[in-house]
Amino acid sequence: MKVRRRSIKDARGESTLFRYRALAGFALIVLGLAALGGRFFYLQVLRHDEFVTRSDANRVKPRAIPPARGLIFDRNGVLLADNVPAFRLEVVPEQVPDMAAMLAQIGAVVPLDQDDIDAFRKQLKQSRRFESVPLKLRLSEDDIARFAINRWRFPGVDVVPYLTRRYPFGARFAHVVGYVGRIDADDLQRLDPVRYKGTSHVGRSGIERSYEDVLHGTPGYELVEVNADGRTQRVLETHAPVPGKNLYLSIDVRVQKAAEEAFEGRPGAAVAIDPRNGQVLAMVSVPSFDPNLFVNGISHADYTALTTAEDKPLYNRALRGVYPPGSTVKPFLALGGLEYGVRRPQDTVLSTGEFCLPGTTFCRRDDKRGGDGVVNMVRAIQLSTNTYFYKLALDLGIDRLSEWMSRFSFGGRTGIDLIGESEGVLPSRAWKAANSKQKAWFPGETIIAGIGQGYWAVTPLQLAHATATLAGHGVPYAPRLVMSTQKGVDSRPEPLANPPSGPSLIRRPEDWAVINQGMQAVVEAGTGKGQFTGFPYEVAGKSGTAERFSRTTNAYDTNRNSSYLAARHRAWFIAYTPAEAPRIAVAAVLEAGAWGRDAAPITRRIFDAWLATQDGAPPQTPASSSPPATAAPPAGEEEDVPVQGGAGGMP
Repeated sequence: MKVRRRSIKDARGESTLFRYRALAGFALIVLGLAALGGRFFYLQVLRHDEFVTRSDANRVKPRAIPPARGLIFDRNGVLLADNVPAFRLEVVPEQVPDMAAMLAQIGAVVPLDQDDIDAFRKQLKQSRRFESVPLKLRLSEDDIARFAINRWRFPGVDVVPYLTRRYPFGARFAHVVGYVGRIDADDLQRLDPVRYKGTSHVGRSGIERSYEDVLHGTPGYELVEVNADGRTQRVLETHAPVPGKNLYLSIDVRVQKAAEEAFEGRPGAAVAIDPRNGQVLAMVSVPSFDPNLFVNGISHADYTALTTAEDKPLYNRALRGVYPPGSTVKPFLALGGLEYGVRRPQDTVLSTGEFCLPGTTFCRRDDKRGGDGVVNMVRAIQLSTNTYFYKLALDLGIDRLSEWMSRFSFGGRTGIDLIGESEGVLPSRAWKAANSKQKAWFPGETIIAGIGQGYWAVTPLQLAHATATLAGHGVPYAPRLVMSTQKGVDSRPEPLANPPSGPSLIRRPEDWAVINQGMQAVVEAGTGKGQFTGFPYEVAGKSGTAERFSRTTNAYDTNRNSSYLAARHRAWFIAYTPAEAPRIAVAAVLEAGAWGRDAAPITRRIFDAWLATQDGAPPQTPASSSPPATAAPPAGEEEDVPVQGGAGGMP
């Protein structure tokens, strides 16, 4: 039998091995703790700021505070554009699990139309997922109450208070003040994303667009603490926005109202300017539209109605409408004849009712059969004698005529502080060469340019500016609508710098006196006779009638029916008062008027309203003797029309 031997334990060796193992384990623990400590130091110390920011970002959210838009007032402090509190429904896309389902369900709580959904989807594509997007603007109290009850069903959707634009006078100032609209994709490309953070609207037209930088202001922000659902718990910190500046316009509400009502709904435009400084006192385009429709997104039906309307209410006739000026250019042409030395006041022309180009059978006529006989400059302006101005234009020549008229801003922008002004057309060789297949300039085109026909096209603003320049003894001021800005309702308005002016266009005061005398004669005994009866100041004016369609025959039109004539003519009237020291100048146009004097009652209504605003104005006698706008014209009323086509080129 084999006996097993028991091994003798090596106590010392085992002890040594244990120590080694213990030391190794301890070393590993130390290394692990060191690594953990190092990592802890790295995260908690070296990257402390970063992870604190991340941590706070889960709890604290920044929220932009859009600035309050500046208010707009008339010259007397009457509010024209206001901000009113409202509520809207906003959606944070990243917090909505199923957008389509949410839209389908919320429509049963807060009524949404297709325009709301289309606008939301469009803006959703343009926004970041963490930015709130408006779903419905201008919630009613019932809408807010229904949503509050069902709020738990719609994570990421909330009711948010905001200020929305309101235009108290509606259509009356739509073309001047303009309107704001919701920011779209095109706006995002051009607007400063920092400055417009949280802003949903931007100026679209009028003063709102032209002075967007002044009205907008600077946004602020607040830090809010939110829960796991993203609901705001409390506001931790607030940095207030800087509101936009308020604007004071030179417009007077009373004059504007009178001008608009004077049109009685007939399409046309009128502009009134103070010739002493270029301030625009009234600027009317008829018909107009309600700008409040556009603020929070106009409905498809309303927009279609406006864009398809026959009378084009969206068209700013005062700023962009272009019309042949007719005889309203005659005083300016007469002044040019004096300034160039081509005419003296006492020089006469025999008006027989027809003017023929020397050496040709190419003839133009006066509207009055047999003409006005022998007329000098004053009487030619008074009676609007075409023959006199045919010959004057021919003697000046088209080059001097164009150069002189351009000094009054015809054929160019007046420089008004509104975007979108039309330049119109000033007849010239250069313009025809650039815009006509027939490059040569004919003498026949020169003579009809002398009565405001042919290639002529002016805006009511241009003609009002030219009239104001003439009324101001030739000193031109760029028209201005904004007089002053204001940083807040508690601060004083800060006047803007006066509009730039140039030296007088008139070298000799006696030249101005002759034109002024002729225009006063228009009102006293000419084509404007009876229109300003009872007005306490002397008025100087000039009518103008321009055909909407070219004539094809030399025959006189014997149909004097007002409705028939109104369908064929555009009617102008320009005027200023007091005649010797003018303080207001007006140009008014009716797109359909029997004679130029049809626009005179509009000018009279504007003058009456302006007079009521003047301190120390003399009492006014009611003008009950003024004839109606459709009365037969007095002797000498002009049609200012050529007999062979609108261009009047020489065969």
